[in-house]
Amino acid sequence: PAPPLAAPTPSAAHPLSHDLLRSLLGAWALTACSQEETSAVEAHLNHCPSCAEEALRLRDAVGLLHTEHSLDLDPMLRSRVLAGCLGRRPARIPMPGWAGAYDAEAARLDALLRDMGEAEWRAPVRLKWFDGRRLTGRDTTVAGVIGHLMVVDGIVAASLGLPDPMGAAAPGSPLARTEAYWHHEPGAAYGAGPPGAVRELWREQGHALVRTVSFAGRGVAELDVEYGDFALPIRDAFLDRALECWVHAGDIAEAIDYPYEPPASAHLKAMIDLCARLLPGTLAERRRAGLAAPPRRLVEAGTPGRTLHLQVEGTGGGDWYIPLDSPAATAAPDEAVATIALDQEAFYLLASGHVPPQDAAAGLSGDTEAIRDVLFATASLSRL
Repeated sequence: PAPPLAAPTPSAAHPLSHDLLRSLLGAWALTACSQEETSAVEAHLNHCPSCAEEALRLRDAVGLLHTEHSLDLDPMLRSRVLAGCLGRRPARIPMPGWAGAYDAEAARLDALLRDMGEAEWRAPVRLKWFDGRRLTGRDTTVAGVIGHLMVVDGIVAASLGLPDPMGAAAPGSPLARTEAYWHHEPGAAYGAGPPGAVRELWREQGHALVRTVSFAGRGVAELDVEYGDFALPIRDAFLDRALECWVHAGDIAEAIDYPYEPPASAHLKAMIDLCARLLPGTLAERRRAGLAAPPRRLVEAGTPGRTLHLQVEGTGGGDWYIPLDSPAATAAPDEAVATIALDQEAFYLLASGHVPPQDAAAGLSGDTEAIRDVLFATASLSRL
Protein backbone atom coordinates (compact mmCIF):
# COMPACT_ATOMS: atom_id res chain seq x y z
CA PRO A 1 0.00 0.00 0.00
CA ALA A 2 1.09 3.55 -0.70
CA PRO A 3 2.41 5.50 2.32
CA PRO A 4 0.06 8.16 3.81
CA LEU A 5 0.39 11.63 2.42
CA ALA A 6 2.33 14.08 4.58
CA ALA A 7 0.75 17.39 5.58
CA PRO A 8 1.55 20.10 3.05
CA THR A 9 4.32 22.48 4.04
CA PRO A 10 4.84 25.89 2.54
CA SER A 11 7.66 26.42 0.07
CA ALA A 12 8.60 28.85 -2.61
CA ALA A 13 7.50 26.32 -5.24
CA HIS A 14 4.18 25.42 -3.56
CA PRO A 15 2.79 28.40 -1.58
CA LEU A 16 -0.19 27.77 0.71
CA SER A 17 -3.59 28.92 -0.50
CA HIS A 18 -5.48 31.85 1.00
CA ASP A 19 -8.14 29.55 2.49
CA LEU A 20 -5.56 27.29 4.13
CA LEU A 21 -3.63 30.25 5.54
CA ARG A 22 -6.86 31.73 6.93
CA SER A 23 -7.65 28.39 8.61
CA LEU A 24 -4.25 28.53 10.34
CA LEU A 25 -4.90 31.90 11.99
CA GLY A 26 -6.32 30.34 15.18
CA ALA A 27 -3.30 28.05 15.62
CA TRP A 28 -0.98 31.00 14.84
CA ALA A 29 -2.63 33.11 17.55
CA LEU A 30 -2.05 30.27 20.03
CA THR A 31 1.59 29.92 18.81
CA ALA A 32 0.80 26.33 17.83
CA CYS A 33 2.02 26.50 14.21
CA SER A 34 5.24 25.02 12.95
CA GLN A 35 8.07 27.36 12.07
CA GLU A 36 7.29 27.08 8.33
CA GLU A 37 3.57 27.68 8.87
CA THR A 38 4.28 30.69 11.11
CA SER A 39 6.51 32.24 8.46
CA ALA A 40 3.90 31.65 5.75
CA VAL A 41 1.05 33.11 7.84
CA GLU A 42 3.01 36.21 8.85
CA ALA A 43 4.12 36.81 5.23
CA HIS A 44 0.47 36.51 4.13
CA LEU A 45 -0.71 38.99 6.80
CA ASN A 46 1.49 41.67 5.23
CA HIS A 47 -0.57 41.48 2.01
CA CYS A 48 -4.10 40.53 3.18
CA PRO A 49 -5.96 43.19 5.23
CA SER A 50 -8.95 40.94 6.04
CA CYS A 51 -6.74 38.16 7.44
CA ALA A 52 -4.61 40.71 9.33
CA GLU A 53 -7.73 42.11 11.00
CA GLU A 54 -8.92 38.60 11.92
CA ALA A 55 -5.46 37.74 13.27
CA LEU A 56 -5.51 40.76 15.60
CA ARG A 57 -8.93 39.79 16.96
CA LEU A 58 -7.77 36.23 17.60
CA ARG A 59 -4.54 37.37 19.28
CA ASP A 60 -6.55 39.68 21.60
CA ALA A 61 -8.90 36.82 22.44
CA VAL A 62 -5.98 34.55 23.31
CA GLY A 63 -4.71 37.20 25.71
CA LEU A 64 -7.95 36.90 27.67
CA LEU A 65 -7.32 33.18 28.18
CA HIS A 66 -4.17 33.76 30.24
CA THR A 67 -4.43 34.37 33.98
CA GLU A 68 -2.04 36.09 36.33
CA HIS A 69 -2.85 33.59 39.05
CA SER A 70 -0.90 30.39 39.63
CA LEU A 71 -2.21 27.38 37.78
CA ASP A 72 -1.13 25.05 40.59
CA LEU A 73 -4.01 23.25 42.27
CA ASP A 74 -5.00 24.50 45.70
CA PRO A 75 -3.54 21.95 48.17
CA MET A 76 -6.81 22.05 50.13
CA LEU A 77 -8.92 21.25 47.05
CA ARG A 78 -8.95 17.53 47.84
CA SER A 79 -10.12 18.13 51.41
CA ARG A 80 -12.91 20.46 50.27
CA VAL A 81 -14.11 18.03 47.61
CA LEU A 82 -14.12 15.15 50.09
CA ALA A 83 -15.91 17.27 52.69
CA GLY A 84 -18.59 18.17 50.14
CA CYS A 85 -19.02 14.55 49.07
CA LEU A 86 -19.23 13.25 52.61
CA GLY A 87 -21.69 15.99 53.49
CA ARG A 88 -24.09 14.60 50.90
CA ARG A 89 -23.40 10.93 51.56
CA PRO A 90 -21.49 9.98 54.75
CA ALA A 91 -18.89 7.27 54.38
CA ARG A 92 -20.05 3.83 55.49
CA ILE A 93 -16.77 3.36 57.36
CA PRO A 94 -15.93 6.91 58.53
CA MET A 95 -12.35 7.89 59.27
CA PRO A 96 -11.71 8.62 62.97
CA GLY A 97 -11.62 12.33 63.69
CA TRP A 98 -8.16 12.06 65.23
CA ALA A 99 -6.77 10.70 61.93
CA GLY A 100 -8.08 13.65 59.91
CA ALA A 101 -5.10 15.93 60.53
CA TYR A 102 -2.63 13.30 59.28
CA ASP A 103 -4.78 12.51 56.24
CA ALA A 104 -5.01 16.21 55.32
CA GLU A 105 -1.33 17.05 55.92
CA ALA A 106 -0.12 13.99 54.00
CA ALA A 107 -2.41 15.00 51.11
CA ARG A 108 -1.10 18.58 51.18
CA LEU A 109 2.51 17.40 51.14
CA ASP A 110 1.71 14.95 48.34
CA ALA A 111 0.21 17.82 46.31
CA LEU A 112 3.49 19.71 46.73
CA LEU A 113 5.49 16.68 45.57
CA ARG A 114 3.27 15.57 42.72
CA ASP A 115 4.68 17.74 39.92
CA MET A 116 8.31 17.92 41.01
CA GLY A 117 10.98 17.36 38.42
CA GLU A 118 14.19 15.37 38.83
CA ALA A 119 16.22 18.41 39.84
CA GLU A 120 13.75 19.33 42.58
CA TRP A 121 13.79 15.82 44.05
CA ARG A 122 17.55 16.19 44.39
CA ALA A 123 17.36 19.70 45.84
CA PRO A 124 19.36 20.01 49.11
CA VAL A 125 17.28 20.26 52.29
CA ARG A 126 18.56 21.11 55.76
CA LEU A 127 16.61 19.29 58.49
CA LYS A 128 16.79 21.08 61.85
CA TRP A 129 15.88 20.16 65.40
CA PHE A 130 16.83 20.85 69.04
CA ASP A 131 18.75 18.02 70.71
CA GLY A 132 18.00 19.17 74.26
CA ARG A 133 20.98 21.47 74.54
CA ARG A 134 21.43 23.19 71.18
CA LEU A 135 20.10 23.42 67.63
CA THR A 136 21.43 20.74 65.32
CA GLY A 137 20.75 19.63 61.78
CA ARG A 138 21.26 17.12 58.99
CA ASP A 139 21.73 17.70 55.26
CA THR A 140 19.71 15.58 52.85
CA THR A 141 17.49 16.04 49.77
CA VAL A 142 13.75 16.21 49.09
CA ALA A 143 13.83 12.46 48.36
CA GLY A 144 15.72 11.86 51.61
CA VAL A 145 13.08 13.77 53.59
CA ILE A 146 10.25 11.63 52.18
CA GLY A 147 12.25 8.48 52.91
CA HIS A 148 12.66 9.70 56.50
CA LEU A 149 8.88 10.24 56.82
CA MET A 150 8.23 6.79 55.36
CA VAL A 151 10.47 4.87 57.76
CA VAL A 152 9.18 6.75 60.83
CA ASP A 153 5.59 6.19 59.69
CA GLY A 154 6.68 2.54 59.61
CA ILE A 155 6.72 2.56 63.44
CA VAL A 156 2.99 3.33 63.41
CA ALA A 157 2.44 0.78 60.62
CA ALA A 158 4.15 -1.98 62.61
CA SER A 159 2.03 -1.21 65.69
CA LEU A 160 -1.07 -1.84 63.53
CA GLY A 161 0.26 -5.10 62.12
CA LEU A 162 1.12 -3.58 58.73
CA PRO A 163 4.44 -4.19 56.93
CA ASP A 164 7.34 -2.14 58.25
CA PRO A 165 9.49 -0.77 55.38
CA MET A 166 12.58 -1.32 57.57
CA GLY A 167 11.77 -4.93 58.39
CA ALA A 168 11.28 -6.74 61.69
CA ALA A 169 14.76 -5.97 63.05
CA ALA A 170 14.49 -2.21 62.51
CA PRO A 171 15.78 0.22 65.17
CA GLY A 172 13.16 1.71 67.45
CA SER A 173 13.90 5.42 67.51
CA PRO A 174 13.09 7.76 64.58
CA LEU A 175 16.69 9.01 64.38
CA ALA A 176 18.24 5.51 64.35
CA ARG A 177 15.73 4.28 61.75
CA THR A 178 16.40 7.23 59.48
CA GLU A 179 20.18 6.90 59.71
CA ALA A 180 19.88 3.15 59.00
CA TYR A 181 17.67 3.81 55.97
CA TRP A 182 20.03 6.42 54.55
CA HIS A 183 23.00 4.13 55.20
CA HIS A 184 21.59 0.91 53.72
CA GLU A 185 19.74 2.42 50.74
CA PRO A 186 22.44 3.62 48.31
CA GLY A 187 21.89 7.26 47.56
CA ALA A 188 18.65 7.45 49.57
CA ALA A 189 19.68 10.62 51.33
CA TYR A 190 20.81 12.19 48.06
CA GLY A 191 17.89 11.43 45.77
CA ALA A 192 19.50 8.71 43.64
CA GLY A 193 17.21 6.42 41.67
CA PRO A 194 14.02 7.23 39.74
CA PRO A 195 12.76 10.72 40.66
CA GLY A 196 9.89 10.55 43.13
CA ALA A 197 9.93 6.74 43.47
CA VAL A 198 9.92 7.00 47.27
CA ARG A 199 6.82 9.22 47.13
CA GLU A 200 4.64 6.35 45.89
CA LEU A 201 5.86 4.05 48.67
CA TRP A 202 5.29 6.70 51.35
CA ARG A 203 1.85 7.65 50.00
CA GLU A 204 0.60 4.09 49.74
CA GLN A 205 1.76 3.42 53.29
CA GLY A 206 -0.13 6.51 54.47
CA HIS A 207 -3.31 5.36 52.75
CA ALA A 208 -2.92 1.96 54.41
CA LEU A 209 -2.56 3.57 57.85
CA VAL A 210 -5.77 5.60 57.43
CA ARG A 211 -7.71 2.62 56.01
CA THR A 212 -6.59 0.36 58.85
CA VAL A 213 -7.62 2.66 61.70
CA SER A 214 -10.90 3.41 59.91
CA PHE A 215 -11.83 -0.27 59.89
CA ALA A 216 -10.34 -1.11 63.30
CA GLY A 217 -13.06 0.37 65.52
CA ARG A 218 -12.91 2.55 68.60
CA GLY A 219 -10.48 0.46 70.66
CA VAL A 220 -7.55 1.17 68.37
CA ALA A 221 -7.32 4.81 69.55
CA GLU A 222 -5.60 3.81 72.81
CA LEU A 223 -3.13 1.36 71.24
CA ASP A 224 0.41 2.38 72.21
CA VAL A 225 3.03 3.16 69.57
CA GLU A 226 6.60 2.66 70.81
CA TYR A 227 9.15 5.20 69.56
CA GLY A 228 12.17 3.71 71.33
CA ASP A 229 12.56 5.84 74.44
CA PHE A 230 8.93 7.02 74.59
CA ALA A 231 5.45 5.91 73.56
CA LEU A 232 2.26 7.59 72.37
CA PRO A 233 -1.31 6.33 72.06
CA ILE A 234 -2.04 5.87 68.38
CA ARG A 235 -4.46 8.80 68.28
CA ASP A 236 -1.58 11.06 69.39
CA ALA A 237 0.86 9.25 67.09
CA PHE A 238 -1.31 10.25 64.12
CA LEU A 239 -1.25 13.87 65.31
CA ASP A 240 2.52 13.63 65.72
CA ARG A 241 2.88 12.35 62.15
CA ALA A 242 0.63 15.18 60.90
CA LEU A 243 2.88 17.68 62.63
CA GLU A 244 5.96 16.05 61.07
CA CYS A 245 4.35 16.26 57.61
CA TRP A 246 3.76 19.97 58.13
CA VAL A 247 7.26 20.64 59.49
CA HIS A 248 9.05 18.78 56.70
CA ALA A 249 6.74 20.14 54.01
CA GLY A 250 7.88 23.56 55.20
CA ASP A 251 11.53 22.43 54.96
CA ILE A 252 10.95 21.21 51.38
CA ALA A 253 9.01 24.32 50.36
CA GLU A 254 11.82 26.52 51.68
CA ALA A 255 14.40 24.48 49.77
CA ILE A 256 12.59 24.81 46.42
CA ASP A 257 11.32 28.36 47.10
CA TYR A 258 7.62 27.48 47.06
CA PRO A 259 4.91 28.99 49.32
CA TYR A 260 3.26 26.67 51.85
CA GLU A 261 0.29 27.53 54.04
CA PRO A 262 -0.32 26.45 57.67
CA PRO A 263 -2.77 23.59 58.35
CA ALA A 264 -6.51 24.11 58.76
CA SER A 265 -7.26 25.83 62.07
CA ALA A 266 -8.93 22.78 63.69
CA HIS A 267 -5.97 20.54 62.78
CA LEU A 268 -3.46 23.17 63.87
CA LYS A 269 -5.17 23.53 67.24
CA ALA A 270 -5.05 19.75 67.74
CA MET A 271 -1.30 19.71 66.99
CA ILE A 272 -0.60 22.56 69.41
CA ASP A 273 -2.73 20.79 72.02
CA LEU A 274 -0.60 17.64 71.58
CA CYS A 275 2.57 19.68 72.18
CA ALA A 276 1.04 21.29 75.29
CA ARG A 277 0.04 17.88 76.68
CA LEU A 278 3.57 16.54 76.14
CA LEU A 279 5.27 19.47 77.87
CA PRO A 280 4.92 18.30 81.53
CA GLY A 281 6.54 14.94 80.75
CA THR A 282 9.27 16.56 78.67
CA LEU A 283 9.96 19.03 81.46
CA ALA A 284 10.29 16.14 83.95
CA GLU A 285 12.72 14.33 81.61
CA ARG A 286 14.88 17.43 81.34
CA ARG A 287 14.95 17.69 85.14
CA ARG A 288 16.11 14.07 85.44
CA ALA A 289 18.88 14.86 82.92
CA GLY A 290 19.93 17.94 84.92
CA LEU A 291 18.83 20.31 82.14
CA ALA A 292 16.05 22.09 84.06
CA ALA A 293 15.64 23.54 87.52
CA PRO A 294 14.28 21.17 90.20
CA PRO A 295 10.64 21.53 91.30
CA ARG A 296 9.98 24.27 93.83
CA ARG A 297 7.69 22.11 95.94
CA LEU A 298 6.37 18.56 96.09
CA VAL A 299 2.83 18.19 94.77
CA GLU A 300 0.63 15.14 95.25
CA ALA A 301 -0.86 13.60 92.13
CA GLY A 302 -4.14 15.21 91.14
CA THR A 303 -3.70 18.32 93.30
CA PRO A 304 -3.13 21.87 92.01
CA GLY A 305 0.44 23.13 91.78
CA ARG A 306 2.48 25.87 90.21
CA THR A 307 1.25 26.50 86.68
CA LEU A 308 2.44 28.26 83.53
CA HIS A 309 -0.08 29.91 81.24
CA LEU A 310 0.72 29.22 77.57
CA GLN A 311 -1.13 31.57 75.23
CA VAL A 312 -0.93 30.91 71.47
CA GLU A 313 -2.47 33.53 69.20
CA GLY A 314 -3.94 32.78 65.78
CA THR A 315 -6.75 30.78 64.20
CA GLY A 316 -5.38 27.54 65.68
CA GLY A 317 -4.37 29.04 69.00
CA GLY A 318 -5.86 29.10 72.47
CA ASP A 319 -4.92 28.91 76.15
CA TRP A 320 -3.15 26.01 77.84
CA TYR A 321 -2.06 25.61 81.45
CA ILE A 322 1.11 23.61 82.10
CA PRO A 323 1.86 22.06 85.54
CA LEU A 324 5.43 22.95 86.48
CA ASP A 325 6.40 20.82 89.48
CA SER A 326 5.06 17.40 88.49
CA PRO A 327 3.40 15.84 85.39
CA ALA A 328 0.83 14.31 87.75
CA ALA A 329 -0.17 17.64 89.28
CA THR A 330 -3.26 19.52 88.17
CA ALA A 331 -2.73 22.74 86.26
CA ALA A 332 -4.79 25.55 87.77
CA PRO A 333 -5.19 29.08 86.37
CA ASP A 334 -5.24 30.40 89.95
CA GLU A 335 -1.78 28.89 90.51
CA ALA A 336 -0.21 30.51 87.39
CA VAL A 337 3.22 31.97 88.20
CA ALA A 338 4.24 32.86 84.64
CA THR A 339 2.83 33.48 81.16
CA ILE A 340 4.26 32.82 77.70
CA ALA A 341 2.36 34.49 74.84
CA LEU A 342 3.38 33.92 71.21
CA ASP A 343 1.69 33.58 67.84
CA GLN A 344 1.17 30.24 66.14
CA GLU A 345 4.01 30.77 63.66
CA ALA A 346 6.47 31.43 66.50
CA PHE A 347 5.17 28.39 68.38
CA TYR A 348 5.65 26.23 65.26
CA LEU A 349 9.24 27.43 64.81
CA LEU A 350 9.99 26.80 68.49
CA ALA A 351 8.36 23.35 68.74
CA SER A 352 9.97 22.21 65.47
CA GLY A 353 13.46 23.20 66.63
CA HIS A 354 13.93 25.84 63.95
CA VAL A 355 14.81 28.69 66.34
CA PRO A 356 16.77 28.68 69.61
CA PRO A 357 14.46 28.76 72.67
CA GLN A 358 16.03 31.96 73.96
CA ASP A 359 15.28 33.68 70.63
CA ALA A 360 11.62 32.69 70.37
CA ALA A 361 9.52 35.78 69.73
CA ALA A 362 7.23 35.80 72.74
CA GLY A 363 5.56 37.95 75.36
CA LEU A 364 6.92 36.80 78.71
CA SER A 365 5.88 37.66 82.24
CA GLY A 366 6.34 36.13 85.68
CA ASP A 367 8.80 33.53 86.96
CA THR A 368 11.80 33.71 84.58
CA GLU A 369 13.11 30.28 85.59
CA ALA A 370 9.78 28.61 84.80
CA ILE A 371 9.59 30.46 81.49
CA ARG A 372 13.07 29.36 80.47
CA ASP A 373 12.40 25.73 81.40
CA VAL A 374 9.15 25.60 79.41
CA LEU A 375 10.67 27.29 76.35
CA PHE A 376 13.53 24.77 76.33
CA ALA A 377 11.10 21.88 76.91
CA THR A 378 9.00 23.05 73.95
CA ALA A 379 12.05 23.11 71.68
CA SER A 380 12.98 19.64 72.98
CA LEU A 381 9.76 18.24 71.50
CA SER A 382 11.45 18.49 68.10
CA ARG A 383 13.43 15.69 66.53
CA LEU A 384 14.73 14.63 63.15
